[in-house]
Amino acid sequence: MSDVKVFGEEVYVPDSTVIINGTLRRLLDGRKLLGRLVICRELIEYFEVLANEGRSLGFIGLEELRMIRALSSKYGVNIDYLAINKKFDNIDAAILGFTYDLGGTLITSDRVQALAADVLGIKVYYMASSYEAGLTLDGFFDRDTMSIHLKEGVKPLAKKGRPGNWYLVELNHNPLTRDDVELIANEAMELARNSSKSIIEVDRLGSTIIQLGDYRIIITRPPMSDGWEITAVKPLLRPRLEDYKLSEKLLRRFDERAEGILIAGAPGMGKTTFAQALAEYYLRRKKIVKTIESPRDMRLPPQVTQYSKVYASPDELHDVLLLSRPDYTVFDEMRTDDDFKLYVDLRLAGIGMVGVVHATTAIDALQRFIRRVDLGMIPSIIDTVIFIDRGEVSKVYVVNMTVKLPTGLKEVDLARPVVEVRDFLTDELEYEIYTFGEQTVVVPVKGLVSAGIERRLKDSILNYIPSANVKINGKLVTIYVPKDELRHLGKVTKKFKRIEREYDVKVEVKVIE
Repeated sequence: MSDVKVFGEEVYVPDSTVIINGTLRRLLDGRKLLGRLVICRELIEYFEVLANEGRSLGFIGLEELRMIRALSSKYGVNIDYLAINKKFDNIDAAILGFTYDLGGTLITSDRVQALAADVLGIKVYYMASSYEAGLTLDGFFDRDTMSIHLKEGVKPLAKKGRPGNWYLVELNHNPLTRDDVELIANEAMELARNSSKSIIEVDRLGSTIIQLGDYRIIITRPPMSDGWEITAVKPLLRPRLEDYKLSEKLLRRFDERAEGILIAGAPGMGKTTFAQALAEYYLRRKKIVKTIESPRDMRLPPQVTQYSKVYASPDELHDVLLLSRPDYTVFDEMRTDDDFKLYVDLRLAGIGMVGVVHATTAIDALQRFIRRVDLGMIPSIIDTVIFIDRGEVSKVYVVNMTVKLPTGLKEVDLARPVVEVRDFLTDELEYEIYTFGEQTVVVPVKGLVSAGIERRLKDSILNYIPSANVKINGKLVTIYVPKDELRHLGKVTKKFKRIEREYDVKVEVKVIE
């Protein structure tokens, strides 16, 4: 290596951090490196392996090295490519030892690496990431911005407003170039890689998902998409459960009975925000709360442990949660069969579960379970369904099981187990779920109940009291009987009692002159 170190000339050895974040390129471009640059061949191989695996860091590293070579030729900086020729598990640790043997100066953006070099007596040029002063994405957001949408060749766009009530605006009249979008993407990647409060949740050949502080960032690139694109979402509010102005009856249910909860709604309507408020509510009630997320975008106190689906298998999450025994687990963005299976297994084990699912109506959320579990198990798994629309709780259902004759059927021998879905506030029956033949059917019965009662009552009464009149108001059924027909009333009294039990109504008889 003596042919590399020349008297009076400083030898600089960069590690992977200053390549990925562009620091070394900016040092060269600013003419701040006066000496010889030594790049380890294994570092190039490291980025090549990542790129072949479809990892975006690999592509970023190789592209940076290409620009570094061009700048070194432009400014007359000599570069030597030398091999470490030693086995290693960590490329940056190997570069640290290589720099020590070479007697050079380490260039790094990793503070821990810089401290380790100082302990070994290695000269170190520590350059904190230039992005730490501020994030470019910050400039696109104001207090009314829900999300921004950046794509090469397109003017930058932003959604402003509130869930369910937003409008799209152009942030700039000039379309973004590919370099503009790539620079913002690389900045987000670098910050996520070096910040303890951020993480790269998913990194594939064509897409990357990052949780960067409050930002959820989705990056797509060719070949998956037809160009580089960035979507960044930032929550506008962090409401408490009390801010939703829920009824005392519902709050009591959260405290006393609800342990299998589904939070449903269309994308962007505020489901995760409500789930976050509910998690904090349980935390204030002295409950142990954990979450399963991907990405981990809930902003929760440190007492809540947030697990990632990406970095753990369903079996691992199942074992960890069973052994750690939380009171409630919030499962955000349930999509796959494995997600629903994990929810069911944990709920049947006695853990309170709060699941978040995409659905256009409240009943659609419940139907997501029908083909995955036996009908009779549904009330044991789910007892409360909450539908979020435009950031507000618009519907609450409760689920229970009974044995009865389904609404609309007449033959008594057709009675069977029926899952009833009732409006929580009014207790009105809205749906019945039961098996009919080999099919499981979901039958909307709101409105049909009154019609069915009226038809059956009229059929029964008019057989005995042709002049009776039936009026139905909610759960109250009033039968007006002429005074001169009272002698026939005793014959149908038992029928009234049966209908009261079957339809959960109150039958009232009034005599008219």
